[in-house]
Amino acid sequence: MRIEIPVFDGFDELDAVGPFEVLRNAALAGANWDAALVGADGPGCRQQARDGRLPAALAEIAPSAAWTASVCTGAMLLAEAGLVTGRPATTHRNALADLSLAGALVVAGARVVDDGDLLTAAGVTSGLDLALWLVEREYGPDAASTVSRGMEYERRGEVYRRSR
Repeated sequence: MRIEIPVFDGFDELDAVGPFEVLRNAALAGANWDAALVGADGPGCRQQARDGRLPAALAEIAPSAAWTASVCTGAMLLAEAGLVTGRPATTHRNALADLSLAGALVVAGARVVDDGDLLTAAGVTSGLDLALWLVEREYGPDAASTVSRGMEYERRGEVYRRSR
């Protein structure tokens, strides 16, 4: 599986590099995926997030993706793409009201929200927890523990999963 993490002018480096590091370590431990940092126009391209191209690209690829995820206020880009409407989601505490106004069913206080093919994480360090949750969800708790221990990172908080 190919996992693409978009980077753009003004992004918070830890929002992208933290999950990238978790996913890369999971691949080294045997996960069948390849993580890459990309721009909306392909690998190595950075652009303005608010110029409309990134939300448009997200809206275009999300229906064919196994899942779409965001960290921190990246959830607002998912909202611009129309991907959070009527779905549980979270973002940085300072943007929760905006996410609600964008139509999300905000799960305040959740560090990670898993709604199947849409996953969101609260603040910047919760991106590590989101990526470790993906490792656990796809490869099991032992795989996530192996990656977490290897990175010397102790997971925090609970994952909110909507009952289906």
